[in-house]
Parts: sequence; structure tokens; C-alpha cells
Amino acid sequence: MSQSVGLERPEQMRGKDIFRVERDVLDELKLEEVTQRKSYADIHSSLSEQLKNSLRCNVPYLKQSIVSRLPVLYWLPKYSVWDYGMPDLISGISVGIMHLPQGMAYALLASLPPVFGLYSSLYPALVYFFFGTSRHVSIGTFTVLSIMVGSVTERLAPDVDFQKANGTNITAEVDVTARDSYRVQVAAATTVLGGLIQVLLGVVKFGFVGTYLSEPLVRAYTTAAAAHAVVAQLKYVLGVSPTRFSGPLSLVYTLKDVCSLLPNTHLPTLLVSAVTIVLLIAAKELNSFLSSKLPVPIPVELITIVAGTLISSYAHLNTNYTISVVGEIPSGLSSPSVPDVSLFGEVIRDAFALAIVGYAITISLGKTFALKHGYKVDSNQELVALGLSNTVGGFFQCFSVCSSMSRSLIQDTTGGKTQMAGVASSLIVLVTILKLGTLFQELPKAVLSAIVFVNLKGMFKQYYDIVTLWRSSKIDLVVWLVTWVSTLLLNLDLGLAASVTFALFTVIFRTQLPAYSVLGNIPGTELYVDIETHREARGIPGVTIFRSSATVYFANADLYLEALKEKSGLNISKMIIYKRRQEAKQKRRERRAERRAKRQAKREVICRKCSVSCSPFSLEDEPGGTERENGTVFVIPTTPRTLDGRWEYLKGGDPDCTSLGWMSELQDGDTTTLGSSSEDTLSHDLERVSLGSLGKWTWDIHSIILDLSTANFIDTVAIKTMKNIFQDFSEIDVDIYMAGCQASVVEQLEHGDFFSEKITKRRLFASVHDAVLHCLNHRGATTIPTYDAILLTHEVLVDKNNRIAISKQKNITTKHLFTVA
Repeated sequence: MSQSVGLERPEQMRGKDIFRVERDVLDELKLEEVTQRKSYADIHSSLSEQLKNSLRCNVPYLKQSIVSRLPVLYWLPKYSVWDYGMPDLISGISVGIMHLPQGMAYALLASLPPVFGLYSSLYPALVYFFFGTSRHVSIGTFTVLSIMVGSVTERLAPDVDFQKANGTNITAEVDVTARDSYRVQVAAATTVLGGLIQVLLGVVKFGFVGTYLSEPLVRAYTTAAAAHAVVAQLKYVLGVSPTRFSGPLSLVYTLKDVCSLLPNTHLPTLLVSAVTIVLLIAAKELNSFLSSKLPVPIPVELITIVAGTLISSYAHLNTNYTISVVGEIPSGLSSPSVPDVSLFGEVIRDAFALAIVGYAITISLGKTFALKHGYKVDSNQELVALGLSNTVGGFFQCFSVCSSMSRSLIQDTTGGKTQMAGVASSLIVLVTILKLGTLFQELPKAVLSAIVFVNLKGMFKQYYDIVTLWRSSKIDLVVWLVTWVSTLLLNLDLGLAASVTFALFTVIFRTQLPAYSVLGNIPGTELYVDIETHREARGIPGVTIFRSSATVYFANADLYLEALKEKSGLNISKMIIYKRRQEAKQKRRERRAERRAKRQAKREVICRKCSVSCSPFSLEDEPGGTERENGTVFVIPTTPRTLDGRWEYLKGGDPDCTSLGWMSELQDGDTTTLGSSSEDTLSHDLERVSLGSLGKWTWDIHSIILDLSTANFIDTVAIKTMKNIFQDFSEIDVDIYMAGCQASVVEQLEHGDFFSEKITKRRLFASVHDAVLHCLNHRGATTIPTYDAILLTHEVLVDKNNRIAISKQKNITTKHLFTVA
């Protein structure tokens, strides 16, 4: 077969670039021949070959595997001390200074002693140095994860379980040492289990799981978590001791209890909190104002805790005013210990939530900085690195960590180049733990709570997302609001599950109810666009082009069929039912005519025997022969269309037809039967009664093209629906074609046994334009055939209502007039 394909250089015509392409109309068979499509075996290797390749080991493959699992071996040998050493050192010192106050403050959010926040800022960052692929994220404590850990520790180790007993009486005094020790065990077990989940997900290449947490969902979740953090810190700000609740509505119950304790507010503690918050906000605003003039930001948080410690120590705030302070901070590093495995069953749900949320925050920050600085972040390796950081940290009594937005921004803005900045910040924390930790024993907890409050300012600014999403996307706004409400009311773990479930349902809802459209051609081009939304689009005579904005699958297959009926104007189900009824009536009339012929023949035989002259048979000789029920009724349409675009049932026919009591609003037809002009074809068509010949409907569609360019897959339910579409529309002689199918969709159609002798690949076309050209060449651009007369060679009865009754069906000839576009 000769192919004519040409592409000319763009020519200047009226100031526009124009391309001219000449080629044959390509259906799927021709397209495979031209493109030399590879077979499935050529593209996909067999299972045995895949297994063999996975077990094959050579030096380059082994080196690549080790480097991909231990990225430090890739970038550390190339590290330039002269280029990166000083920027990383300055950046690391700046971040390390931030680690100190944030680590101790966020430990209070986790309901743990402050020193464990310092541990969580040390060990995980060192582990991430070896396994992480992001150069700018700062691994350590984070607000949201600290709150989630705090909900677990207070649920499994509430204060009421550690009240001291004085003989037989239980006092209100709490054994803080025993309580904190058990809470550390709970936090460590949760952290190790969450880390193992992250490692497992990373090993099985499940790094894409973070993509299910959309940006509106994450921002709403962190905003609601900020509200939990505020409520959790109120007891330190106000100096009260509310009951801590867990489970759904725990935030409401805790807030109610805090409000009931407002008369008992400890005024010195409130004064320290208020002063610290005001000074921190003022200092941070000044820091932002002078950021362009300062080489590094002013460490206002470190200055605050140093000043708070000095004032508390010299003014004896704890002794004189009973202001709660941090207390004893052990110097030195604690030895590693195995977490309590028996707690895994109780914390597995929380550990999974921590693993997903921590990874989502880390990978989003990592990709942001990677895009800014032009390097790549491996999502699966990031999951492994974060999991190992949490797993190893859990053995050293750390709680769950992830990247921090504020510290990561400082690391980037102060010139950090590589993960060496994380090592420098860890050294600052290590020196503090070993030598300086005891100096902060007199630090008021109210100061740490004030630091948490001020650091939440950025999260509270996210409420402006409501206004932004209202203008841009109502569905994303609904996701934001549902996430925020569910996280507030259902707590952090159940709220996350409910939010992700709802977000997935919105995706299903949008694919289940896509936009359906009929396409028209832009004159002079091969472009086809929605007729309803484009004024210049022109419909193709006799051809309907139908497109769905989403892929067709089990959830929307039935809706796809219903939309096709509505857009094409063809209620195929009712038309086929009507046709079956008329076929049955036609057979009954033929049987009655055959019986009458036999009786007539018998009469003629009797007349000959008796030598009696018998007159020819007529309708009047048969009892009831003049009744219309003994003849087939044809309706002659007088005009192709009415003004309102609906086909009109002009003349009454068989009483059974008119007794149906409803008029068709559908536009479809049996153009093959109506278009036949030979007597043999017409006689053959009368054996298979068509809707056009029976006169119920007339229509101007001879082809329907299904544009499947938006489909990226097709399942078995959709394949069955497509088969039914081909079969049903063929009943009324409307040809169905498919266009724009991707290679993967064609492959799935082949595996689903879609193609057969009746449905071949010649029904699939490379583009909509190819399909349109084929339809016009195959069926022609014809309008509705109009009928001039129906001529019968046997006895015909025309009643006074101009209805034509046919008593016998022999040698019927029909004359057709066509209007050719």
C-alpha cells in the first residue's frame, strides 16, 4: 500500500506560520503498519527474564545499588571545602541555634521532658546525613508531629494512672518521674514503629504515597494541628492543670475544661507568657525588616531562652512565684535501649499516621528546594532515609521527626549547600547536651510555650487559603474545610484518615461525573472542539462526535452510555424495544396472510370441482378485510425535520403503533435500508424490518465517533459497554467508530477480547479527523432520504385518512430521492 506522508516547512501566509501535512487516512491497522508497532513481547520481558535480571550482579550494578542506597558516597567524595565549607558551617550554626529552643519547646508538645527534644534534634539529623538526598531540609522536631506524639503519650500514660498513693488513700499528686519515664517508652515505641513503616514503604517503592496528600489537604491539616497545639499549650501559658482527653472531640472537651479553669489562672505565669509573646513577635518582625541587611538572622529564640533562664535564676521565679520551670536536665548522652515491643499493637494506627504525615511534609519541602537549586530528590530514598532516622532515633529515646519549614528556610537563606550543614547543627546540639544543658534548668516552661505560640503564626496565616481557594477551586476548598473540621473534631489520626478518604472520593466523583460534549470542526482545520462552547465549531452532516473529559471505567461506564444517548438524540433502548414489537407484529401479519392464501386456494379448488365460477379475491370478500389491522401500515414523512429540530410522526399507521401514546424525541435511523434502491435489497430488508420502514422514527445520523483521546486505561466493564454500544447501534444501522486511542488502551482492548469479525481494528482511527474522513467517504454527507411514493404490484387500499394499507407484500418497489450535501 502506498503511503503519502509529507511535511513542508512553515510558510508565511498573512503573518501566520502554516504547516501542510499530506497522508492517508489511518485506521488502527494502517497505523500499526506505518509505525511498525512492537508486540507485547518486544516491550515487556518475561517473568523469568525479569527475575534473572534482578538476581544478576556485576560491578557497575552493585556500585549503582550501593550509591543509590547510601547517597553520601556519591556527593561526599566530590565535596569542595573551599566552595562549600564556610557556607555550610555558617548555615549549620544558625540552624543549630534554632534547634535548641524549638527542640525543648516541641518536647512539651509531645508531653515529654525537654531534654528529649534535644535528643530528637541530634540523632535523626546525623542518620539523615548518610541516607538523605535533599541538601537543604533540616531534620528534627516539628510542631505537627510533636502534637501527634503528645496525643499518643497522654492517651496511654494519663496523669490519673500515676497519682501517688498515701497508704490506702490516693492523692492528687502525680508521680512525674514514673509518668515521664513511661511516656518516653511510648514515644520511642511509636517512633520506631513509624520508622519501620517508612523503611518498608520505601523498599517496596511506595514513595508515591505522599502524592495522595494534596497541598490543600496538608495545609488544612497543619492549620488544624496548630489549633491542637494552642490548646495543648494553654496549660503552660495560664498555669492551670486541665484534664487531658483523647479520641474524637477531645479538643472540644479540653478547651471546655480550660475555660472552666480560667478563674484559677496563675497570674505570674500568664504575665511571663504575655511578655515573652510580645517581645518575640516584635523581635521577629524586626528580624524580617532587617533580613536584607543582615548576613544571618538574629537568633531571637535563643536570646529569649537565655534571657528567660537568667531572669528566672536570679529572681527565683520558681521559689517565689511558683512558676513552673524545665527542671533537671541530665548532662551527657543516654545509652540506647530497645523499645517496648508490646506497645506496638496499641500505637500502630498512630505510627502509620506519623509515617505518612512526616514523609509528606519532608518530600514536599525537599522537592521545593530541589527545584529551586536544580537537583533531584529520590522520593523512595527519602522515605527510607526518614524511616531510618526515626528508627535509629527511637532507640535513643527520640520522638518522631521530619523536616521543619522554618529551619529549612534558615538553612537555605544562610547559604547552606549540602547535608554538611546538618552535621554542623548537630554538633551545636551535642555541645549543648554535654555541657550547657544544666544551665537551662531554671527556664520557665511558659517561655517555651510562648516560643511555640509565636512559631505557629505562619500556620494561622494559612486560613487565608479559604479566600484563595474560593476564587480558584471550589472542590479544593471543600477538601480544605473537610480536612480542617475532621482534624479538629476527630483528632489528628482519625482526622487524617477521614481527610484522605474524602479527597479520594472527590477524585472518584469528578471521574464519575465528567463533562460530556459533542464536537464540531473548525472550518479549514483538522481541529474538533465542543460545539456548545465554541461559536465557530460546525457539526459534520450525518456524523456525531462524542467525547468524555475523563477515562471510561466501571464507575462511569453506564453514565457514559446514557450521556451518549442524550447527546446523540438516540434512545437506543426504546428504539430497539419498538423494533422488536414491530417485527413480532410483522410476523403475525405474514402468518395471517399465509392462512388467508391457503383458504383462498382451497376455495378455488372446490369451485373448480363444482364447476362454479368464483370471483377474484379482494379485501371486501374477507370478513373484516377492510379493517386496517389486516395490513401493514407505512407512514410517509412529508418533511425531513420540524422547526424545533425533532423528527415528527406525521401520519397515523397501525392502531397498535398509535396506541403507544408517546412521540419519539429521538433522531436516528436505518439509513442502509432507506438508502437502498434495488428491488433485491429492498426485499431482503423487508425480511428484517427496520424502524425507518415501519415509520416510527426518522433520523439523520449514520455514524458516531467516540473520541477516546482522554482515556488512559479501559477496564473490562468499559470494554463490555463499548461492545454493547457497537452492537445496539448496529441494530438501527448507525456505524460506531473510535478515535484517538492510546497504544496502552488498544493493548487493553486486545487483551479484553474486544475485537472480533464484526468489530475490527478498522473501526479505530488515529485521530478524530481520520474517522470523520472515513465516515464521509464510506457513507457520504447525505441528509434525510425523502419518499416520493410507495408503489405496490398487488391490491392496495387507501382509506379516507390517506393511510395506505397493504394486504399482501409481493414485489414492492420504492422510489427514493436523496439530497446530497
